[in-house]
Amino acid sequence: MIKVVAAKANPDFSLDLRFDDGSLRRFDVKPYLDLGVFTELKDLPYFMRVTIAYGTVHWPHEQDISPDTLYLESLPIDDSNNEKSAISNP
Repeated sequence: MIKVVAAKANPDFSLDLRFDDGSLRRFDVKPYLDLGVFTELKDLPYFMRVTIAYGTVHWPHEQDISPDTLYLESLPIDDSNNEKSAISNP
């Protein structure tokens, strides 16, 4: 199973993610913001509090998204501008 090793929340409600295979990908959270427990993520300061737990993204009130979903529904980011340093492991 692939795991998230670093994440950075963006003000457009997307996540820049580094996976344990070395890939850098962007996941759009907007389609989830009206669904159940994810509605709290509409609050941008709360959304920006994303952390890593158990190989995936996690927020303080226990919201998380499967690492497989994050990988399969995200798009690759060009890493040529050294974006790796912009994504840190909290």
